[in-house]
Amino acid sequence: MSGPSPFATWWSTYALATGIVSVGLDSAGYEALSRIALALTCASWLVAVTGLAQRARGGWRTETPAAGTVQQRARGEWRAEAPAALTAVAATAVLGTGFSAAGRQSLAEALLALAMLLWAVLLTAEAGGRRGTVFLRCVATQGLAVLGATLAAADTSPWLAHAALVLFWLGLALYGFALFRFQPRQVEEGRGDHWLAAGALAVSALAGAKLLSADSARLYLWNEENADVLRTTAVTLLVLALITCVALLLAELFWPRHHYDARRWATVFAAVVTAAAALAVAAALDVPWLDAAGEVLLWMAVAAWLGCTAWAVTSARAGARRSGVRSRARR
Repeated sequence: MSGPSPFATWWSTYALATGIVSVGLDSAGYEALSRIALALTCASWLVAVTGLAQRARGGWRTETPAAGTVQQRARGEWRAEAPAALTAVAATAVLGTGFSAAGRQSLAEALLALAMLLWAVLLTAEAGGRRGTVFLRCVATQGLAVLGATLAAADTSPWLAHAALVLFWLGLALYGFALFRFQPRQVEEGRGDHWLAAGALAVSALAGAKLLSADSARLYLWNEENADVLRTTAVTLLVLALITCVALLLAELFWPRHHYDARRWATVFAAVVTAAAALAVAAALDVPWLDAAGEVLLWMAVAAWLGCTAWAVTSARAGARRSGVRSRARR
C-alpha cells in the first residue's frame, strides 16, 4: 500500500466538515438542523473508522517478508495513512463536541478519551510532506482543545479546561511548525487541502473562544490577565483566518480548479469552521454585530457544504458510468 486510502480519507474529511456544520448550527440556535448534521457526522465517522481499521489490518496481513522489512513497510504505511488518521482524530473530537452540545456528556467523554489516545499515537506521524495536510496536527490538537473546553463547561471540571488550555497553546506551536514546512506554491497547485492553512487558524480561534466561554463564577478558571491574553489571541486568530480565507479565495479565482477532488472537503471545513469561530468569539466577547456576521458566514459555508456534496455525488456517478463503459468494452 503505497498511498493513503481514498475511501478513508474522503469519509474522514466529510465527517470533520459535517461535524463542524453541526457545531456551527447549534451555536446559531438551529438545534434541529444541528442534530441532522450530527447524525450524518456520526454515520460518516463510523464508515471512516471502519475503513481505517480494515486498512490497518490488511496492511499487516499482506506483508510476509522478514520481520525487519515488515516493520519498515508498516512504518511507511502508517506515515502514508497519517493524513486520513489525523483527520479522523479531529472528526472524533468534533463529533464529541456535537454530542456534548446535545447533552450526551458521557458519550462525549468517551470520544475525547478515544481521540486523545489516537492523537498521542499519531502526533509524530508524517502528515503529508509540504502540502496543506501538514496543518492536520494543529487541527487535531485544537479539536481536542475545543472538546475539552466544551466538556469543562458542561461538567464544571477545571482540570479539563486547564488541559484544554495546554492543548490550545501546543496547537499554536504546531501551526507555526506546519507553516514553516508549508510550500507556498500549493496556493496555486493545491487541490483543496491547502485551505487547511486557514482552517487551522479558525479552529484555533474556536478553541480560544470555547476556553473563554468555559469560565464562570463557579469555576473561576482564568484571572483577568489570562483572560485578556485569551481574548486577544482568539480575536487575532479569527482575523488571520478571515484574511487567509479571502486570500485563498482570490487565489482560486486566479487559478481555478475545475475537477472534483476529495481534498476539496478541506476547503469546506475551513469555510465552516471560520463561521463557527466567528459565532463562538461573538458569544465569548458579547459582540452582537460579529454574531450576525458569523451567521451570514455560516449559511454561506452551509451552501458550500451542500454544493460540495452535490459535486461529490455527481463525480461518483460519472466515475461509475465510465467504469461500466470500460467493463462492457472488455467483454
